[in-house]
Amino acid sequence: MKKDIHPDNYRFVVFKDFSCDHSFLTRSTAPSKETIVWEDGKEYPLVKLEISNKSHPFFTGKMKFVDTAGRIDKFNKRYGKKSVAKTEEINAEEAMPEVSTEEAPKES
Repeated sequence: MKKDIHPDNYRFVVFKDFSCDHSFLTRSTAPSKETIVWEDGKEYPLVKLEISNKSHPFFTGKMKFVDTAGRIDKFNKRYGKKSVAKTEEINAEEAMPEVSTEEAPKES
């Protein structure tokens, strides 16, 4: 293995999945400004996670649909009609034959 390619600042860090309140302690170089007191009474840096193996549908076998604040509806309202209208406009232009406005030279 190559020497001096791995970081030297490994330390214990708590990773916390806030969707299911699952936490685990491991060594990492992940930066963090927050800290948390772990079960052993010591204070460790905290890295917040949105999803982990305890909350991901692949590992849990449960489908969980999260649509925070109707993001899909907001997207469709904002961009749905414009993209459909633009697509129809492009299709209409492709269907029309090209008409040249320049006069073609007359053959004698």
